[in-house]
Amino acid sequence: MRRRILQATLLAVAVTAVVLGLPLGFSALKLVQDITVNDLSTRAQQIATLLDEQIASQRPVDLNAARLAVPDGARLIVRTQAHDYAYGPDPGERPLVESVPMVQSGTVTIAAPSAPVRTQQIQVAGLVLLLVVLSAGTGMIVASVTARRLSDPLRHVAARAARLGAGDFRADPQRHQVPELDRVADALDASGAALSQLVQRERELVGDVSHQLRSRQTAMHLRLEALAATDDPEVAEEAGAALEQAERLSGVLDDLLAAATAARARDAAPLDISALLSDVAAEWREPLKAAGRTLRLKVEEELLARVTPTRLRETIGVLLDNALRHGEGTVTLAARQGGGTVVVEVSDAGSGVPDELVPYVFERGFSGHGSTGVGLALARALVEADGGRLELSQARPAMFEVFLPVARADDVLGLPWKSEPTPR
Repeated sequence: MRRRILQATLLAVAVTAVVLGLPLGFSALKLVQDITVNDLSTRAQQIATLLDEQIASQRPVDLNAARLAVPDGARLIVRTQAHDYAYGPDPGERPLVESVPMVQSGTVTIAAPSAPVRTQQIQVAGLVLLLVVLSAGTGMIVASVTARRLSDPLRHVAARAARLGAGDFRADPQRHQVPELDRVADALDASGAALSQLVQRERELVGDVSHQLRSRQTAMHLRLEALAATDDPEVAEEAGAALEQAERLSGVLDDLLAAATAARARDAAPLDISALLSDVAAEWREPLKAAGRTLRLKVEEELLARVTPTRLRETIGVLLDNALRHGEGTVTLAARQGGGTVVVEVSDAGSGVPDELVPYVFERGFSGHGSTGVGLALARALVEADGGRLELSQARPAMFEVFLPVARADDVLGLPWKSEPTPR
């Protein structure tokens, strides 16, 4: 996009330079020649007037009296009825010649060398060319600035749309003072809020349905087991068959929930957590430093988890932003392997979360510090979308832990940088 805007602007500047530069150059060359010719004509007219006075007073023609009006290097030629007179050197080839008539039946001709005029024309042409080059250079600078000012907001809006598709539903406060792009940004924020509520309702619905079904299923299992233990063989046989169907139903329910989780995490792939956290830490060191705080990174090497990079980056960003806004002291970002999962920890040295707020920190719309109460709820939804979980493991000082599924062996072997070296 930026290259197209730059090319279009430069093309317009080039066309303008050609359309205006060529006529301007031609007019400048013509103007130099016209000025010189007019000057020769004026000089010849002055000389003709002087000689007419000499002839009218019956004095001999004296060209010395007119030598001051003859340009340097030019030749003066006077033709009368009686004689022809000449004064000055040969002007060379292709001179500029200007003749005027005399009242006393004659002509005055001045032949000036063309070299000085050609030199002035070359200088003027160079000046016009310089102006065209300066105009093109200025146009290039303006085009570059304009292309950047237009392309950067477009890239930002595109990145915002990509984050929205990846599950980051947080509102983006940045606006670009371009009405059309700002309307798109407003629409993306509104869509993000609607999608966030939809995902939250879906997650709550799935959880409620799962809880209700399992509760009813457990009660049904107990009743069927009690009926299967009766002394009546027919009742026991029917109860056993029903119990078998109930167990199949339980297996189907587990499969459906697992399929739903897998569908949400279909974009997850083996990811080097160590490298991603290093990049995130580099992004957040400056904001923390500006607030007089430091960020400490404690990450084990070669931690591989099956996760979506964008979701994890946004989740860690939410936790670090939460530590920056509501915490104090040094912020620690750590990662380790533990219990078949990769655990990412974000903690700070602040006063932590009050006991009365601990049960509600992940509820959407709830905040004890005047914020929107959206960030932590979205962070948990992003982690759960990849099959992980986000917990507040310690209230004071606050420590959040992200539990990520470890990458499977077949996925790890499929990575190019994890393949075995070729024997020589």
